[in-house]
Amino acid sequence: MACPVNHTVELNPALLPLDWLLGTWESDEPGEGCFPTIKPFRYTEKLNFSHVGQPVINFTFNAFHAESKKPLHRECGFIRMQPGSNRVAFIIAQNSGLVEIEEGELTAQQLNLQSQALARTSFAREPHVQKISRVFQLRPDGRLEQTVSMATDNQALMQHLHIIYSRSS
Repeated sequence: MACPVNHTVELNPALLPLDWLLGTWESDEPGEGCFPTIKPFRYTEKLNFSHVGQPVINFTFNAFHAESKKPLHRECGFIRMQPGSNRVAFIIAQNSGLVEIEEGELTAQQLNLQSQALARTSFAREPHVQKISRVFQLRPDGRLEQTVSMATDNQALMQHLHIIYSRSS
């Protein structure tokens, strides 16, 4: 059961620098995923960033196969800002069994994040993810762009995902 979200609650002032993220975003065109150990793929994705008045943004990311529409990757978590700074932290749980903390900086309307801590289930599929970096950028045309790079046990850090979204609400 989903927790009710009161959209009339005022945004916590600590989150004002991130207010441009709030709402629901959906991919216009399918995004592209690739990595040396998997076949290239195309996906659609819906992002939701919300708040309940706390100094935290709640988020869900739901990806679907572009052709079959089958559910793929899921992420949910929280975004926090260090008071009095441009430091941002994403706390993320993934349906693959990976949990991560990404930290980075907010510069204007761009977030640059790098994994600081990764944990996984004891039976996670190998090769294991060892590092993730993520960039969110609000483009001049009002669309949101996300690029995710990843390193595993046997692959150096390289681009894994790229997608562009439009605000749907």
